[in-house]
Amino acid sequence: MWSFPIQIIALVTASNPSNYYFAYGSNMNQARMQGRNIQPLAVLAGWIDGFGLRFNKRSAQDANLGCANIVYAPTEKIQGLLYQLQTVTEINKLDFFEGTPYRYSRELFQVQTHNGLQAAWVYVANPSVIDNSLMPATWYIEHLLEGRGYISDDYYKIIASTPCVTHNTDPWN
Repeated sequence: MWSFPIQIIALVTASNPSNYYFAYGSNMNQARMQGRNIQPLAVLAGWIDGFGLRFNKRSAQDANLGCANIVYAPTEKIQGLLYQLQTVTEINKLDFFEGTPYRYSRELFQVQTHNGLQAAWVYVANPSVIDNSLMPATWYIEHLLEGRGYISDDYYKIIASTPCVTHNTDPWN
């Protein structure tokens, strides 16, 4: 399925599961996570070198809208929020909202933090729902911008300048 080097993906075993989740899309909005019944123990700034942010995953709610996706991009760095979850099984709550395993697969990556590397779950769009002609809705981008305290000013500006489709309401609310 992967067409790029995956050396950054961590090994997970039954004795070493991860209770971390890296959010690079709408879950950068901590209020959204609370609405999904996720109460993290901690939230950190995180990033993954060699990967970039795209809005090419077709929305489950509106096929004309793009949602966030992580893509292999050797010269880029995707930034987001690294949530320390209450338990290793709490990630299962997000699978429903992310459409796993059909819309996104859940993969384990090594996420860089100011304290070093941390193995964390990351949702990656499945090829069947990718469309590079899509754009996100303005309300969707606003969720990402809520993560401002955890991303660089330059990255915030990149997200804020993303071309969008104007939609008045968030269909998930």
